Amino acid sequence: MRKIIHCDCDCFYAAVEMRDNPALTNIPIAIGGSVEQRGVVATCNYPARKFGIHSAMPMAQALKRCPHLTVIRGDMAKYKDVARQVFAIYRDVTELIEPLSLDEAFLDVSEVTLYHGSATRMAEAIRQRVRQEVGITVSAGVAPNKFLAKIASDWRKPDGLFVITPDDIDAFVQQLPVKKIHGVGPRTAEKLAELGIQTGADLRARPLTELVERFGRFGHRLHELSHGRDERPVKTHRERKSISTEQTYSQDLPTLDACRQQLPELISDLERRYARLDPAPAVRGVMVKVKFNDFTQTTVEHADPAPNLEQFETLLNVGWARGARPVRLLGVGYRLAEETAAQQLSLF
Repeated sequence: MRKIIHCDCDCFYAAVEMRDNPALTNIPIAIGGSVEQRGVVATCNYPARKFGIHSAMPMAQALKRCPHLTVIRGDMAKYKDVARQVFAIYRDVTELIEPLSLDEAFLDVSEVTLYHGSATRMAEAIRQRVRQEVGITVSAGVAPNKFLAKIASDWRKPDGLFVITPDDIDAFVQQLPVKKIHGVGPRTAEKLAELGIQTGADLRARPLTELVERFGRFGHRLHELSHGRDERPVKTHRERKSISTEQTYSQDLPTLDACRQQLPELISDLERRYARLDPAPAVRGVMVKVKFNDFTQTTVEHADPAPNLEQFETLLNVGWARGARPVRLLGVGYRLAEETAAQQLSLF
């Protein structure tokens, strides 16, 4: 039986800003782009969340909900430096670390002998060190697999620790709302609700064949998770599957032709980003993302190892036709071939 810890820094960017300026601690703040640049909220602190503000919300909407919201542009170099400090503390416990982002990671401590092998005590020690040495808080979940550890880390946020032991799994999963399962978004949750499936117990009661018929491969995963099973190992590298760039425009692009005129600059930026990869994985496809002025969005992809402007234009035509209205954001990207061991990229 494995011992997995999922660590998640609480409202990370905002936490760093509050650490560096304690005057921000008890007032609503949001990190993100300005209203003038039609930016969105990257994260916000808990006082801001009381106003219904959340990540990916347009900053203009956030300010309508909370007119006295303090908006901070953010400093990625500073956040990366803080993340390095946090991950250094993780590495004092184990080298088996799977980074999910700057502020989130899985740790496999199955073979670690610290604290007589107690994953719970390891998690608490990590949380205490991060609080004392870095000045921010981390929520942690301890469980026998990644699925349950990630859910557990969110159970007592912020600054919480929750443990799911092997003996707890059955009862915990049965009462678990299906919307808490990673991969179950609003649409899937709605489809499940239409079938009378609200909890893990409801999900477990359905035959595997029915779930696969209705949800494809994800149906099989839902069946496994309803029994608390997740055999995915902690991977000690992040495999880059794509590279992309996007631009939010200060004024909506009113027509398809106006969108086409933006492609060369976007593609040039994409090529610069791709050229910085060392070594660069092979390209196996291209994609175009279109976000309309009503915030609906679509992504169109095509498999091709030799992309060119004409292909991006074709995908843009398809994407535009799905909404046929003014566009606030355009993005372009490459899908990348699987990396060899020598090409695996570090988070930092």
